Parts: sequence; structure tokens; C-alpha cells
Amino acid sequence: MTFLRRIGPDPHANGQSTPAADNCPDIWELADGDFAIIGIDITDAAKSLLPTTAGCGSDERIVRMPRRILVDARSDIPAKS
Repeated sequence: MTFLRRIGPDPHANGQSTPAADNCPDIWELADGDFAIIGIDITDAAKSLLPTTAGCGSDERIVRMPRRILVDARSDIPAKS
């Protein structure tokens, strides 16, 4: 697995703070074209609250991504696959 590039600006650019420690949350594009989301793990609190059309497998985690991070990354996210 290779982290290719950050999607969106550095979450700490211009002295901004984030709700988590260790320089997260963040979004990265992987060399294979998929994305890695670094966020606060809310799986235990959120799993039982998922809509019936959503699921979280035993090998998956639900992470919280602050709105600002995703909105700021919008221009870096490809429109097509």
C-alpha cells in the first residue's frame, strides 16, 4: 500500500486545529486509486445506529470526518472513477 497524495489541504494549514491528536483527520489517495480516511473511530458508538441499508463488517471501522476536512478536499476528489 502506497500513500500517493493528500486530498485537500493539510488539516493544520494556517494554524487550524483538528479534534484529534497526531495530525488527523486526513484523506489520502492510494496508489491503486482508492482512498484512505484517517479519522476518529466511532464504530462502537455508531454501529447500532446505522440505517438498515448500511452495514459495517468485522474488518471495517466507522470514522468521523469533520465537515471542514471533506469540504476543503472537494476540489481534489475526481468527478469520475
